[in-house]
Amino acid sequence: MPKNVKLLLTENVEALGIVGDVVNVRTGFARNYLLPRKMATTPSEEALKAVEAKRAEAQRQLAELRKERESLIAKLAGVHLNLVRPCNDLGHLYGSVTQQEISAALGEAGYPGVKPRDVRLHQTIKRVDSYDVHIKFEAELEATIKVTVAADRKLDTDKKEEIEIDDEGNLVERPKGEAGKDGESRADRPRRDDKPAKKSRTDRLAESMALAEASTARKPGWGKGDAAPAEPAKDDKAAKPEKAPKGEKKAKA
Repeated sequence: MPKNVKLLLTENVEALGIVGDVVNVRTGFARNYLLPRKMATTPSEEALKAVEAKRAEAQRQLAELRKERESLIAKLAGVHLNLVRPCNDLGHLYGSVTQQEISAALGEAGYPGVKPRDVRLHQTIKRVDSYDVHIKFEAELEATIKVTVAADRKLDTDKKEEIEIDDEGNLVERPKGEAGKDGESRADRPRRDDKPAKKSRTDRLAESMALAEASTARKPGWGKGDAAPAEPAKDDKAAKPEKAPKGEKKAKA
């Protein structure tokens, strides 16, 4: 079975085409979605003639939609949205701002027609700050708006963020001066500057030479420049009495 199949659309399919388009789609998508819903059929001359009227109407609607989007893009230039969200003392939101929320905020501000998929977020909005958000309908229909996320209460700007690593290796953020698990604040901990200075290469080489000289030091009692005294040779064989020559009898006592 081929992986792709060509079909004639009998209905408008978002992100695929309008009625009357011949599209190349995956076999599974055609078998499980398009064909059961009668949104497509096998291309033929009779099928093309049957959808001519619907295609003309779809093209007219598409042209009207493009004009509306062109007008909307012109209005969106320079738009500034202000969103108020709950957050902690450091300005971190309890939940990130989503495409759906920005789309809804634009609709409430008088700019309907921007769907969540038209909102392009290049970064996650998870803290109080200002962000540039890209709105794109098509390749030539796009605009950039400003979104400012403000806290729902007054924040203590004197507190600064500090980062720690817990026992499981996760980052832990807490205000400056706040005590950690060990009861010691980060401000009270010794700085890296308090650590002993790193030894130079010359100092390390001198220490290595001193250790080598100490390991080969002379034993007590040796004179300067004297060689180690030679140890007496060991005679493994014990002294034995000489044997009398053969034929000679031992003297009687």
